Amino acid sequence: MIVLFVIGYIGIALEHVFHVNKATFALIMCGVLWAVYALCGHDPNLSEDMIVALGDTCEIVVFLIGAMTIVELIDRYGGFKILVHHISAKSKRGLMWILAIVAFFLSSILDNMTTTIIMVMMLRRMLSDRHERWMFASVIVLAANAGGAWSPIGDITTIMLWMKNYVSSVDLIVNLLIPSLVSVIIPTWIATRFIKPAPVEALNESDQRVGYNLSEHHYGLSVAILICGVAGLLFVPIFKAVTHLPPYMGILISLGVLWLVTELIVRHYGLDGKMEGRVSQVVKSIDMSTILFFLGILMAVGALSQAGILHELAAWLNETFHEVYIINGIIGILSSIVDNVPLVAACMNMYPVMTEATAAAAADPSYAMLFVEDGLFWHLLTFCAGVGGSLLIIGSAAGVVAMGIEKISFTWYLKHITWMALVGYVAGIATIALETLFISI
Repeated sequence: MIVLFVIGYIGIALEHVFHVNKATFALIMCGVLWAVYALCGHDPNLSEDMIVALGDTCEIVVFLIGAMTIVELIDRYGGFKILVHHISAKSKRGLMWILAIVAFFLSSILDNMTTTIIMVMMLRRMLSDRHERWMFASVIVLAANAGGAWSPIGDITTIMLWMKNYVSSVDLIVNLLIPSLVSVIIPTWIATRFIKPAPVEALNESDQRVGYNLSEHHYGLSVAILICGVAGLLFVPIFKAVTHLPPYMGILISLGVLWLVTELIVRHYGLDGKMEGRVSQVVKSIDMSTILFFLGILMAVGALSQAGILHELAAWLNETFHEVYIINGIIGILSSIVDNVPLVAACMNMYPVMTEATAAAAADPSYAMLFVEDGLFWHLLTFCAGVGGSLLIIGSAAGVVAMGIEKISFTWYLKHITWMALVGYVAGIATIALETLFISI
């Protein structure tokens, strides 16, 4: 199964060499891995395992569909044009800093995937050169992933750890805000060196569809849809915190409300013949190949998880290194290859959160104390699993979304961005180590 996963991963990585959509390899890899597991695993509960894996995957896929539809709807009604006009910078380097900071803090309120969708869609109005947009979009991915790592609702892995009481919200923010910020500042500064210090170009107004220019004729209507859309996205983490239901349920409610609102607007303003302003029309613009890729890659990883491969890997790391910085550093690197959700889930199963009493009674009390609630291990795991996903373009939901919207090449990202992300990743871990040392003195 490992060999098959590697082969499939190579096919995904060389998408632009083979000129075959990455979703093709992901779906084939998914089906073959589950077939091998079925033939060789002899698991009597295989059907139940598949249902669990599919359920976990569909939660993310449904959320992705809902979020992408809402964001496309905002853009269709001219909402992002209004936002773009309120972002000002004297140069493209300054613009990169502004977008990175906005993405960093916005992703802590929403989530890294939704933030990336919003920010990358805005880029299309601001930059005409494709490779410049790729550089900007990559920095947004780095910032969004780092921003999601220090907030309890910023990333699905932090939500998992927070809801299961492995970390608390206040301690998470206090301990990881500065390291996460460092992991963004350094690669952003490096990336600005590759951007010409040219003035910001005029906004792209070449798209003459009525929907994109709606703000010129119905400014209040565009603002209303923008507010409703952003409110709908903000509603999701609040809904989850109050009801403890999965995020996809909140996004479905938000999408349903927006659907009703836009239906009334289309009828009132007679927009049906001028623009595709209904959700039923907007959803046709969603990039289904990206969604199918997400489905395939997550189900493939689910097969590795159900086969126990990820759990065995975590156990080997513990026995071989017995050092939380090394273990979590490797987990972070692996999260850029394998989805961070099953990796974090495997660590949660392998290292149950300890009380101070059980840690004191352990064979190695000082090491066991690292696994209490808000212990160093869990903060490191949160940071490394979130920020480490930026090392490869397909290592995070934010990266996958950016790749789908802007068609960023895997090999281009590997060549130009991975080393920058690695520098920020190592600097962030070093910052955590310095914070821990300072507190212990």
